[in-house]
Amino acid sequence: MSVRPEDADGAERAGRTAVPSAGTTPAPAAACAPDAAAVPAAAPAPAAAAQLLARIRTDRRAAQWGPAFERDWGKALEDARHSYSLAPLHEVIRTWQSRLDTAPAVDAFLDSGMDDSQYVALGDILGR
Repeated sequence: MSVRPEDADGAERAGRTAVPSAGTTPAPAAACAPDAAAVPAAAPAPAAAAQLLARIRTDRRAAQWGPAFERDWGKALEDARHSYSLAPLHEVIRTWQSRLDTAPAVDAFLDSGMDDSQYVALGDILGR
């Protein structure tokens, strides 16, 4: 890409990208890509699984959720061993954190006495 020096200097001072002069070749596609890639979710803390298991054991659903978490965790460990990636473990932690965090809202909905045998209106769930 050919840019006149006066265009580049002025653009840099203004915090903009210099525009190529007329009749020059366009920039390659790679140069048009965004500078910053999407930031992945932060990895859970090393003790997150133990903390989750402790939260599950204190929940009223411990009899069902304890074995389910241990099953999911065991499968994620196997997947991590085969893939050499911690992503399966992180996904299990995020999923179970979400379940535990939303459980009170689900309980409140079920305790509200709304008939959900046919369907539940999304507006009722979202409070609209």
